[in-house]
Amino acid sequence: MIPWETDMGKALARAKAEQKTVLIEFFSPQCIGCKQMEEVTFADDDVINFIGDRVIPVRIPVSSTTQTGDFRISWTPTLVTLDLYGREHQRTVGYLPPDEMVGSVLLGMAKASLDNGQFNEAVIQLTTLLNGCPKCAAAPEAVYLRGVARFSSSHDPVALKDIYQQLSKEYPDSDWTKRAHPFTLL
Repeated sequence: MIPWETDMGKALARAKAEQKTVLIEFFSPQCIGCKQMEEVTFADDDVINFIGDRVIPVRIPVSSTTQTGDFRISWTPTLVTLDLYGREHQRTVGYLPPDEMVGSVLLGMAKASLDNGQFNEAVIQLTTLLNGCPKCAAAPEAVYLRGVARFSSSHDPVALKDIYQQLSKEYPDSDWTKRAHPFTLL
């Protein structure tokens, strides 16, 4: 069972103390996608173990207007990844099956690390994502961001060129491949 927090203040205090990101699930008891998340995704042993070990999980009902107002939630389920300072780095709207959940959470964690200048940590998280679920929806973006993190730490343009090469080989139809095309000009 996932050890959900229900209070943002306590979750952020834990995040700072444990140096972890926060994963918020905004849900509605009437939402079919939320019910599937609860019964399928959040009941999966791999998801339970990953979330319990790697993030501070928070569940907030959308009826809790005092906590959802700042997040502008218009659909459930909505998953939001925050850094330990409470800043948002990723948002996913809609149901995620178990095989997509870990990749999505890793992507959010990596974005928080990247945005906070922790480039090596971002590379590790993105490599973990790509090794663990190379076929998940988050994988092409992970390739792109891993190259960005490598470039940001080394300033070597080869890291950017590698993004396009890997994406065009492994994910040729991805939007991320199109976004990386300018790197061929380096």
